[in-house]
Amino acid sequence: MNKIILFSSVFVIAMFLPFSMDSVFAHPHLGQILINGHTHESQTEIIPLNGMIGLEKSTVLFHAPEDNAFPWGFVEGKIANHVEGYPVIIQIFQNNDAVHFAQTDVGEDGKYEYKFRVLHSENGNTKKIFDGDYSVNIFKVVYLNQENFV
Repeated sequence: MNKIILFSSVFVIAMFLPFSMDSVFAHPHLGQILINGHTHESQTEIIPLNGMIGLEKSTVLFHAPEDNAFPWGFVEGKIANHVEGYPVIIQIFQNNDAVHFAQTDVGEDGKYEYKFRVLHSENGNTKKIFDGDYSVNIFKVVYLNQENFV
């Protein structure tokens, strides 16, 4: 059973890697699909920190269905103009209540990924960690005018 879960997790991650360019995802499920009327389109705003860099905040929706069988969910993306040395901050909320906070490093190519448990299984007992709809805030430090750095 553990091999099936491991294979399923690797398969899901492999399916999303080609779609991770210049975007963000938070999924325990496959593909760009509609769930409860949302389209997984991120909402993004940039908050200037000084004349050179700013904090880019993206908000995506995450849905863990009642019949979810995947043990992992993940947030991933690629930042085209990331500032080296700043991690990505991830905040997960359900009904405006904080559920989970994390940070992850950004690679030299601007890619990042954070994996988190959606289900916990031990001795044949499965416990849901995430169930229902969530809002995921992703904070990235970016250059405001990248064309000035050529």
